[in-house]
Amino acid sequence: MRSLLKKIFLIYPFIYPIIFAAPAQNYQISLLTCDPGDELYSAFGHSAIRVWEKDSNQDLVFNYGTFDFNTPYFYVKFTQRTLDYMLSISTYERFLYEYNYFQRNVREQVLDLNPEQARQLVQFLQVNYQPENRFYRYDFFYDNCATRIRDAFEAVLGKQLDWNENPEPEKKTFRNLIDEYVYPLPWADFGIDLALGAVIDVDAKEREKQFLPDYMEEAFARAKVVGDGPTRPLVKSSHVVLQFDERQFNMGLFNPYLVWWTLAIGAILLTYFGHKKGRLFKGFDIAFFTALGLLGLLIVLLWFFTFHSQTKYNWNILWAFPGHLFLAFGLLKGTTKPWLKNYCLAALVLANLSLVFWIFGIQSFHPSIVPLLLIVILRTNFLYYNWGKFQVAKRINV
Repeated sequence: MRSLLKKIFLIYPFIYPIIFAAPAQNYQISLLTCDPGDELYSAFGHSAIRVWEKDSNQDLVFNYGTFDFNTPYFYVKFTQRTLDYMLSISTYERFLYEYNYFQRNVREQVLDLNPEQARQLVQFLQVNYQPENRFYRYDFFYDNCATRIRDAFEAVLGKQLDWNENPEPEKKTFRNLIDEYVYPLPWADFGIDLALGAVIDVDAKEREKQFLPDYMEEAFARAKVVGDGPTRPLVKSSHVVLQFDERQFNMGLFNPYLVWWTLAIGAILLTYFGHKKGRLFKGFDIAFFTALGLLGLLIVLLWFFTFHSQTKYNWNILWAFPGHLFLAFGLLKGTTKPWLKNYCLAALVLANLSLVFWIFGIQSFHPSIVPLLLIVILRTNFLYYNWGKFQVAKRINV
């Protein structure tokens, strides 16, 4: 039941049929910022615009973060970044009901806009809500539910909006910013670092940080309205709408760090006994390098066959390489051809090269891959020096 409600509330858009039909002008405009939820799609929080028309008491929330789960080939489009998000509208009451149900904090910043600025913003949103305009191609970093709101205010206020940025901001890469939110979801954290390439290991500008709702909330708190009488803060007042107890984070035993280090210790013991007994235990290598090869294919797919700009130049491919499938196949067939030995050497070099890329800051990898790199280096080194020798010894004994 809870899963069904998540789909209803957080995925399907609510369409409000009539928007401010009366020519009223007494608007109160607010930015709503919602804390992260427990699922990956809600892990970064959410932003929306509240428009309260006081005379008619019509109280609506404009939400750029919705999409239709019934879209044909939904998961294919989501993976390829060809899924369109949309601007939807719900009542303020329904919006709060959703976040109250999932116990996610909501804060409101009431904005100090003059009547004309408020009217222009509402008109901007009305135009955006037209069927031909409400859909947009979602981009997590550059075109999402938060940046759409930022862009709306920049379009309406123009030069009157001064973000009043900190002249010496704390430097954070896009990956650093993501890591602040996904640490409670260790496997999602691992998957994100596996899927996203070196292009996100650059410092984000203050304006670019606003792709995250919390950072946009901070930006609105600093911003000023200029050229419209005396300079004034953009935010007139702030208050907490919904407040719940802080969530307790417990990583649990099943996490990538413990799993991969357990696997690495097993590989070390396997290699030790293999050396002592003159055996390869190649079943482990077949399974391990098959898994890495499949991961490599996924990286290639995301790099070259999707429209995600953030999955380009992903140097995880140096250790999770599609060619490992050929190594697994060669081990399965038991071939002693020179290419197998040469490939082991190449895989060993590539794994060490990934460490070089990491150390010199070309790309930041997830820390839990250290034991995986250790296994690649250990097993390819072991196979390089022992594969042919053990195979020959086995044939002589027979």
